Amino acid sequence: QVQFVESGGGLVQPGGSLRLSCTASGGIFFIYDMGWYRQAPGKQREVVAVITNGGRTTYADSEKGRFTISRDNAKNTVYLQMNSLKPEDTAVYYCNISPTVTAYWGQGTQVTVSS
Repeated sequence: QVQFVESGGGLVQPGGSLRLSCTASGGIFFIYDMGWYRQAPGKQREVVAVITNGGRTTYADSEKGRFTISRDNAKNTVYLQMNSLKPEDTAVYYCNISPTVTAYWGQGTQVTVSS
């Protein structure tokens, strides 16, 4: 059974940065396309960024130029570097494969952007 554990969230001021990590277990990590997703209060979960098993990256329009997704297959880990954070980035951030599998959702990590 594939499991993902997210970490690295926290409280940060507008304009600040955070680096999220997601470590996988129970699967063959390097074959998956991986994504970061987020869910803000009262909103549906949305995709933030995706990285293919070959390293190609795509981003939601609002994250282009601010967020960077990367992966380290040796560590079974995918990262999300978030810069120039805005209050509207406040959400629980999750990782999953792309396209997502319901059973693979983890607990996520809370990111709060506030002064």
